[in-house]
Amino acid sequence: MDQHEMNPSDPTTRSLRLAKYQGAGNDFLVLVDLDDRTSLDPPVVRALCDRRFGVGADGVIRILAGDGGADLTMDLTNADGGTAEMSGNGIRCLAQAAVAAGLVQPPTFAVRTLGGVRTVAYREGIGEGPAWASVDMGPARLGPERTPAYAERRARLVDMGNPHLVLLGEDPSGIEVTELGTKLQAEFPEGVNVEFIALGPEPDALTLRVWERGVGETLACGTGTAASAAAAHDWGLVGSTVDVHNPGGTLRVELGDETVVLSGPVAFVADIQVDPAALLAGRRS
Repeated sequence: MDQHEMNPSDPTTRSLRLAKYQGAGNDFLVLVDLDDRTSLDPPVVRALCDRRFGVGADGVIRILAGDGGADLTMDLTNADGGTAEMSGNGIRCLAQAAVAAGLVQPPTFAVRTLGGVRTVAYREGIGEGPAWASVDMGPARLGPERTPAYAERRARLVDMGNPHLVLLGEDPSGIEVTELGTKLQAEFPEGVNVEFIALGPEPDALTLRVWERGVGETLACGTGTAASAAAAHDWGLVGSTVDVHNPGGTLRVELGDETVVLSGPVAFVADIQVDPAALLAGRRS
């Protein structure tokens, strides 16, 4: 018997077949696992997501069977091996992967997350262009303003099913995001995602850089984009439809009375087959 077939529930003893997708540069490795037979432990996830010694990604998503009215379930793990409640770009990547695998049919379907059941709308791209996916993110729960640790920025806590600290100020291009993000999230026992935003450059738009809990700085963050738009709208600075310019691309947020809708491009990158035992053997020490 081949060693990779000995224990189908142990990811270190069998080959993994994943697909890589990205939404505005926020990239994920997606594993279809409807029977919940592959439990990816933190060392495997960290090795997979390592951009030098592994495949490279901001997180790993397992697509599980749905229940209770949901067509599918999203099991999301951050690059550091920790569990994440929700990812707006991650669920949009899941949508493209699920359609490609024939698990669901567009235009809409429901996905269970740790943050609740989310409705996703999906349409294929034109020609070789990216697909487009929107997700009902649920309500943005605005918390109190905080005295910012970064003195020149207005600060607001926002709950999008995961925690965010939104900091408004000048152009964030010169900010030491990793240093400040690490310092700020240390104030929160469960960690926090930190968004550095500025108005513009056009009306009803924001420019954003983000430090994600469990990942570090990323090219885009869906929940962070939604949280930033909700905070700026509550401050009276933008309207109900906001274009948020992430470093990896622009995402659109539509703010309703009871929910927030996040939309943007999503694209397939590659099919990947990985030997976890070899991957773990070669990981950085």
